[in-house]
Amino acid sequence: MHDRVAEAERICGHHFERRELIVSALTHPSAAEGRGVSASYERLEFLGDSILGAIVARDLFARFPDMDEGELTQAKISLVSGKMLSSVAERLGVGPLILMGESELGTGARGMHSALENVYEALVGALYLDAGYDVTHAFVMATLGPEVSPALARKPISPKSRLQEVTQREMRCGPEYKLVSEEGPAHDPTFTSVVLVEGRRIGRGSGSSKKSSESAAAVDALVRLGYAETGDFEGAGTTN
Repeated sequence: MHDRVAEAERICGHHFERRELIVSALTHPSAAEGRGVSASYERLEFLGDSILGAIVARDLFARFPDMDEGELTQAKISLVSGKMLSSVAERLGVGPLILMGESELGTGARGMHSALENVYEALVGALYLDAGYDVTHAFVMATLGPEVSPALARKPISPKSRLQEVTQREMRCGPEYKLVSEEGPAHDPTFTSVVLVEGRRIGRGSGSSKKSSESAAAVDALVRLGYAETGDFEGAGTTN
């Protein structure tokens, strides 16, 4: 693990005082079964997701003064998408550093795409806790900053963002996502989420990650509300 940590610190440009943070950030849940909730990257991923969103939003706001709210929102969604984060993490060489359990290795690492995204967010969370905002901001700008482009604002909107627009306009409130189940082994889980508006369920979906299950639930809600058709959003999980 020492070599993995050293290389991760090189990628982050920071020596961790709290070594447990970087170790957890590199540890897949399949390698932490039966241990505490902080043994894998999941809690750090939760924190890193929010920190990353704030950093990206601030940078876009400053960099593109002529973009309206919708364009800024779309650009942010594109930058923090799973596809973008996993691609950046792969380019940085994060893949070989992830500590997988035997169950995950036995599948040929089918979940590597999701793991790369999650570890990137976990590294952001770990950096924030160990070094603070400025160092974390520098890491995000150095690794994700080169991907920033006005063209990002023109990419197709995600189902969650589309649902946000619809519910804000039609119901004057935003959607709330709730994870209702997690089934299967750690190396190949299935998550199921529902989306609620004012406590009423309007959609349900499943996927291989929490994010994909939420996207699937948003698609289901848009279809039920008459704002989309099944198949309009590819790769968003499974509605049910």
